Amino acid sequence: MSQNENPSIMSHVSIGTNHFAEATTFYDAVLATLGVKRILDFPEAVAYGKEFPEFWVHPPCDGGQAGVGNGTHFAFLADSPDLVDEFYSAAIRAGALPEGEPGPRPLYGDAYYGCFVRDLDGHKIEAMHWDASRAGQPA
Repeated sequence: MSQNENPSIMSHVSIGTNHFAEATTFYDAVLATLGVKRILDFPEAVAYGKEFPEFWVHPPCDGGQAGVGNGTHFAFLADSPDLVDEFYSAAIRAGALPEGEPGPRPLYGDAYYGCFVRDLDGHKIEAMHWDASRAGQPA
């Protein structure tokens, strides 16, 4: 893969918040466990990523209340199961509600290790690690 190629199929995602200051404090702490930082910082929008803005947090552009999508969640890649564990712990400390403790998820494949939480606005977020060496093997 050349330096300009990106293996992702997405440019970015945005989530709305009704508590911007609290939400950015939450994501600063939680995403730091995965090596993610603020890439862009505006008065009412923050974009996070490792190299480019992939995950945006801001109040809804129409001025209405932010809502949570039923069946929608956002998954962040972790380089190891330990980082999934750290993400979960940081999220709980920062006020997230548990939705699934860290651990293997055989339903998603033998290589899958993840956790789920609800952020301060109720969005379901996940950290996951894919161990390609375990793909197709028993958990």
